[in-house]
This record gives sequence, structure tokens and C-alpha cells, in this order.
Amino acid sequence: MDPAVEEYFRINMITTKGVDIPKPAMNLDDVEWPTRITNALKRQNFTKPTCIQAMSWPVAIAGRDLVGIAQTGSGKTLAYMLPAFMHIDKLHYNKRGRYEGPTVLVLAPTRELAQQIQAVCQEFDYHRSVCIFGGSPKGPQIRECKYSRPAVVIATPGRLIDLIECNILSVSDVSYLVLDEADRMLDMGFEPQIRNILSKITNQDRQTLMWSATWPKEVRALAEDFLKTYVQINIGALQLTANHNITQIIDVCEELDKMPKLMQLLSEIKQESAQNKTIIFAETKRKVDDVTKQLRSRGLITMCIHGDKSQQERDYVLRQFRDGHSTTLVATDVAARGLDVDDVKYVVNYDYPNNSEDYVHRIGRTGRRDRRGTAYTFFTRANAKQASDLVDVLREAGQQINPKLQAMIPMGRNSGPQRRRYGNPMGRGYHGGGGGFGGGGHRGGRQNGFHHSNGGGYGPTKPSYNNGNGNGGGFGGPRRFEPYARN
Repeated sequence: MDPAVEEYFRINMITTKGVDIPKPAMNLDDVEWPTRITNALKRQNFTKPTCIQAMSWPVAIAGRDLVGIAQTGSGKTLAYMLPAFMHIDKLHYNKRGRYEGPTVLVLAPTRELAQQIQAVCQEFDYHRSVCIFGGSPKGPQIRECKYSRPAVVIATPGRLIDLIECNILSVSDVSYLVLDEADRMLDMGFEPQIRNILSKITNQDRQTLMWSATWPKEVRALAEDFLKTYVQINIGALQLTANHNITQIIDVCEELDKMPKLMQLLSEIKQESAQNKTIIFAETKRKVDDVTKQLRSRGLITMCIHGDKSQQERDYVLRQFRDGHSTTLVATDVAARGLDVDDVKYVVNYDYPNNSEDYVHRIGRTGRRDRRGTAYTFFTRANAKQASDLVDVLREAGQQINPKLQAMIPMGRNSGPQRRRYGNPMGRGYHGGGGGFGGGGHRGGRQNGFHHSNGGGYGPTKPSYNNGNGNGGGFGGPRRFEPYARN
């Protein structure tokens, strides 16, 4: 291997599996792009490919099947869409000839992700694409499929099957297939639909690219069934990992303390900058509505998104959030899946999810495109079963581990099926008087804040500790905050 390539692999923790793997395109001009693509990249001030792009472009352009394992926010959409455009060009796509259906099919787990993929396509204005998904009337999507003769179809599995079974759309001639966020599609129960769709693609020359943030056995089985002599590219470790650009802070607290803590945290975030975008995750639709209502009642401009919202409402909320008209968004996991907003600075897990995979995907809404981000998580006794996995994620990312979280591990192993709603047996906070991310340390008593500090603190890369004597203190603005202190 070329020494420069070997060093690139080492620095970026890249591993590969397969035969005759092409050399990575570490620079944009390592690929002979069509002029229209080159011009579009220049308009977007695109200068250097991400790791997954550098590794994937030569493989995909060569017509090879591919499995890409990389965290969210790694730039995978361009990793497969630019080669897709070139694939269409090579087939001499003829819009005036008889239309047999799309050449490129991209499957995505949610309508939000599907729409964002199409937005990327439209930025290049290269080949006609349509986006089809559930939750919206079929009529406009049917008309677009019939009359626009798209080269690219981006779809969620359920709605695509509806249109196939109604003979509105044929996928038999698809020769470039993308399964985006394959692990999430399987988690959401789409495996039967995926297998159904793939069985209808009869083109023997089909090229398949599968993308996933994790590599569980279910995804491996899908790859073995449908990919031919594929190249596997892993960016980072294969086990569950979080983006290392994200500072993760865990507050072991009581259920009833969450809202006061959240209010104080948001106050600190807005004091840092009124433009800071924050996504707050709650576990249920009802909780999303409740948190949103409480924040609004306290004067915070807040919007929310979940599965019961109409497509029109969801589009409006996402547009307002993306454009910065509203900087606080409360969401469920599924609703925010695939939400691609580069400048989200903070994620708050108001409720901890049911598994650590969802935790990693949630916090991946920040720290995108090599930016720094911060994720705060309220962790209660009811979440004790997840403590061990969460500690593993934190340790792998080089994060400081709250001793109270560590102490919950044996409790989770012995808790059985019962889930208790309230209580934190390990004390009330990280500081002397208790209270979350440094609450109470310098004021005494039972505080729930993220107070500015004069000492101690947690710098951007290296944490330090405070003994709880009052000189430290919680969040402390953009540069100085403590995840916990020694008691």
C-alpha cells in the first residue's frame, strides 16, 4: 500500500474488506467528474471529500457492490449520488425513448431522509428525480412518476410497494440500487418490504450499495443475500460508536427534576447565542407535546415534530428550524431520523431511548461535517438497564464517565422487568448540593441549574474536576462546563 494511503487509513481508522479495492480519492480532482458535477461542487464550495466519500467514489464508479459503515453526518449521500449520476450517463439515458422505469433507486427509512436525499439531487440539477413516501396524498406522487419519467427514484419502502402494486412504477430495470440507513430500515421492520422490492428488480447487471451506521447480523445477512463480491468500507470501529466530535454529558437525575434542569440548560444555551440550534428528544408523541407546551408556557419559541403531525406540518416545522426562525425543536426518534441540519449545536435527551443504538443516532444530529457539538442526557433509575451499554459508548469516545452512571450498572443487571419511574439512589446531583450538570455546587442547597463557573470546568477537549466547594459550577457557557465533580 502507498505510504500516504496507509497513513490516511491509520489516521481515519479506516478498514476495508474485499479484493482489488481501488485507491481512495483523497482529493476532489482524483476523480474525472463530468463538467456539470465539477461546476456544482465549486458552487457549493466543496473542496475536500470526507473519508467515506474518498473511499466509496472509486469503488462505486468502478461498478462494484459496496457496503459502507460510517456514522451519521459523514457525507454518505454524495458518496453514492455522484457515482449514481455518472452511472446514468454511462447508460446513455434517453428521455425520448420508451420509459422502462428509473435507473437509480434509493431506499430510505423515513420521508425526512428521502426528501433530504432528493434535495441533494436537486442541488446538482443533473438528472430528474422524484421522491415518494407515505404520509402524503398519493395523487401528486403518482402524477410525478407518470409524467416526469425520472431517472432517479428516492422512496420509503411502504409507499414504493403501493405504487409498484398499482402498476404506477416499475423497478425491474433498476441498475443502481442504494439502501440508505439499512440498519434503521431493519430496526423499523422494513425487511419484508425490502426483500419484496429487491425481488422485483430483474436487471442482472444491478449494482447495489448498502449504507449503515452499524453492522449487526441482520444487516450482514441482507448484504450476503443481495450483494455480489462486495467491497466493505468501515470508517471507525465496527462496534457501536459515537461521533468523537461530540462532547457527551450525562446527568443522573430524578424524573421530576428534568424540566427545571432543561429550562436552566436552555437558558444557558441561549445566553451563549440566541442562534444556537437545539434538538430535544422525548420518547413518546405525548411527551413531545407536553415538553413543547411547557417550554412555550415559559416563553421559549419552540416547535415540535412527531408521527401524528401531517406532512404539511412536518415540512413547515423542519423548514422553520433549518432556516433558523425557530432554534428549539422537540422530536421523537422516528420523526427526526435523517434530519440533516449541519448547524445543530446541541442535542438534549430529555428521555433516554430504549437502546444505545438510538442514543448514538440521536446525538449524531450534532457534530456533523467535522463540526463540534454537545449532547446532554438526563438518565434516571428507570434507564438503569442501559447504563452498561452507555458507558461502553462513552468510553470508546474518550468521554469522562459519571461515577453515578457507572454505579448504576449492577442495578440495571439486577432490576428485572420492573421499571420505576422516579428516583436517583446515587444522590441528587454531581455537586455538593445536588443538581444535574453542576447544579448546587456553589449555591448550596438543591439547585437544578447549569451555573456559570469561575474555576474548574470542562474545556473543549480535556475535562478537569472540582471538589464541590463552590468554585466550579455547571454548564458555564460555551467553553467551561463540568459533567460532574468528585464528591
